[in-house]
Amino acid sequence: MIYHDILSAKKSGRKLLAVLLDPDKIAMDSIALLTEKINASPATHIFVGGSIVEADIIDELIIALKQKTTLPVLLFPGNPSQISKEADGILFLTLLSGRNPDYLIEHQVNAVPVLKKTSLEVISTGYILIESGTQTAVERVSKTEPLARNNAEYVLQTAQAGEYIGNKLIYLEAGSGAQWAVPLEMIAKVSANTEVPVIVGGGIRSKKAIEEAYAAGADLVVIGTAFENDHNFFNS
Repeated sequence: MIYHDILSAKKSGRKLLAVLLDPDKIAMDSIALLTEKINASPATHIFVGGSIVEADIIDELIIALKQKTTLPVLLFPGNPSQISKEADGILFLTLLSGRNPDYLIEHQVNAVPVLKKTSLEVISTGYILIESGTQTAVERVSKTEPLARNNAEYVLQTAQAGEYIGNKLIYLEAGSGAQWAVPLEMIAKVSANTEVPVIVGGGIRSKKAIEEAYAAGADLVVIGTAFENDHNFFNS
């Protein structure tokens, strides 16, 4: 069970790292090199998805990834059209930071008939978008405002509400291409006052930034744009 492994890692203090792959930014003829770089990196998971995915290659991409890596592949979907039975699991996201009903419940309801036809491990995830200095794709697509980066107390309340609702993970997200990453003091506050594993992503552009997020309390850090732009990211 993927979630059981994430929980075990949290309990033992073992930090996790996911490489996020956007199908719209992946050329299928580059998969061999891409997976070689992922396998040589500290990555423990692969996330596949994005706010907007127009390329119809998700199944093909995941099949190719799983042929060349043993890392678990989790869907990180912007909507139900991004669900693939080829993955190992799915982050079943609820956009807790926004009040758009489509992202609070409608997409989730529409995803159920698709998910019922798969054997995907479904992991309930409270998704919290944090102000990052620029309008990210998540903000544009979901038509929701991020939570203020200087109000860690309200972000904590939101995370705790998600925990009470039953979310098994809390995902603090600055967004793809973020100018600023999630504040370290915010990560620390949420991590210290919730029981479930905390994922942090967006705006993380260096190994130092990854280590700082871990030190603040992140259980799993997601690296996306920086790895897309430089497959030698972990060798630099």
